[in-house]
Amino acid sequence: MAAKNSKGSRMEEEIKILCVDDEKNVLRSLQRLFMDEDYQIFTATTGEEGLTILADEPDIQLIISDYRMPGMDGIEFLKLANERRPATIRIVLSGYADTASVVAAINDGQIYKFIPKPWNDEELLLTIQKALEVFFLRKKNEDLATRLMASNDKLTTLNEGLEEEIKKRTADLIFQNNAMRFVHNVMYALPVAVIGLAPDGLIVMDNKLSKDLFADATRNLAGSDSAQIFSPELKNFLAKVRETGQEENLLNIANGSYTVKGVKILTEQKQEGVIMAFIPAYCNHH
Repeated sequence: MAAKNSKGSRMEEEIKILCVDDEKNVLRSLQRLFMDEDYQIFTATTGEEGLTILADEPDIQLIISDYRMPGMDGIEFLKLANERRPATIRIVLSGYADTASVVAAINDGQIYKFIPKPWNDEELLLTIQKALEVFFLRKKNEDLATRLMASNDKLTTLNEGLEEEIKKRTADLIFQNNAMRFVHNVMYALPVAVIGLAPDGLIVMDNKLSKDLFADATRNLAGSDSAQIFSPELKNFLAKVRETGQEENLLNIANGSYTVKGVKILTEQKQEGVIMAFIPAYCNHH
């Protein structure tokens, strides 16, 4: 049966204590002792009854049990209580305890403390207060461990997702690099000379035939200023391409005739550049 005082709990969680003793006057004494405390008290006169209450009230935090009782004794009861509700704090209260059995039970972790009868009220209340502090400290540590494990699981999931994203982006970069390398190789091997110019006239792209067409041992073609390489006629052609967007003309370059085609382009940065192709004039007759 349960007895509860009218005060509200001083803790966020309601304190529930199970007292088991075959002497009803002992149970009444414990109930009187806890009258001024914010505890809900459950009492039982046998170990079997105590296990029944424990099954019905799974959130009991503290168990106080007599040692010698008819049928199931206190140590056996607390051992079973430990198996079913290991988080509970368990105390033996008896005047006939077998010291060796109690010490063994303490060492096995079945009971928190042994208190002899008759007890000192203040000492018993202090012991129970300390025992409850131990209970809530353990619970807090378990809650922290659970949250930490959940955080670790979440972090692991995030890391796995990040690794997958990195693998995907790495694969994309490899593909793009391979594609750019392929495009570069195609441009370099084109059967016509091709030059790409930035808006300021800087040559930013060339290929094998354009290098041959504008060969100069003193400088590289890419990275050079077209104004220093192009003839006045080719400079005028470039200016027309920039003005009209597209031009085609037959020009003499390096002692040969070439059909020069120019197209103005727009980059992602909205800057205008020019692509120029130089086709040998004799190719137009085939």
